[in-house]
Amino acid sequence: MANSTSLTRAAVAAMIDHTLLAPEATTADVDALIAEARALGVYAICVSPSMLPVRAPGVAIATVAGFPSGKHHSLVKGAEARLSVEHGAAEVDMVIDVGAALAADYNAVLADIVTVREAMGERAVLKVIIESAALPDAAIVEVCRVAERAGANFVKTSTGFHPAGGASVHAVALMADTVGGRLGVKASGGIRTAEAAAELIAAGATRLGLSKSRAVLDGFPA
Repeated sequence: MANSTSLTRAAVAAMIDHTLLAPEATTADVDALIAEARALGVYAICVSPSMLPVRAPGVAIATVAGFPSGKHHSLVKGAEARLSVEHGAAEVDMVIDVGAALAADYNAVLADIVTVREAMGERAVLKVIIESAALPDAAIVEVCRVAERAGANFVKTSTGFHPAGGASVHAVALMADTVGGRLGVKASGGIRTAEAAAELIAAGATRLGLSKSRAVLDGFPA
């Protein structure tokens, strides 16, 4: 059981993006994801843009852009995000150019996010994946500030595909402190237990990206 008495299964479920971004995913896999998401009472599902449109009554639809490398042209990311919104996505998680952030070229990071925000308009939530495990603290702070300036709604730790790793309590706390409640903070990547989820929520995560949602939720009290 999670080391928290204030978190219930339902409260945590309402923070979860139930995620399926494996390249081998089929339409049958997505159908199963939707059925499980509805049974678990999670907030959203997150699927690859090529799987859209999907029908998931009672569950928000999220997708990704520039995923997982972030090394797509900004106009391509923008077009992908716009098409996804037109196909029913309510939320888009875009990947920044991590190399630009490592080079401290924050103007390039800003332009990249602004391009996607303008392409998709204000109809959908924009989450910015910063790949926090690959960045030093100073870059995490600056990228979060840039994301806020660009009109993002969330900053997100990780794709879950980077060899540097996924979400950490340290990164989430740093991101949450930087955005100060003005943006949401999504922790994603390698979260497999209730204990890990509870620690990330305590650090400031307001959304969780999980592929093992049932296993995590089973650790919280009803």
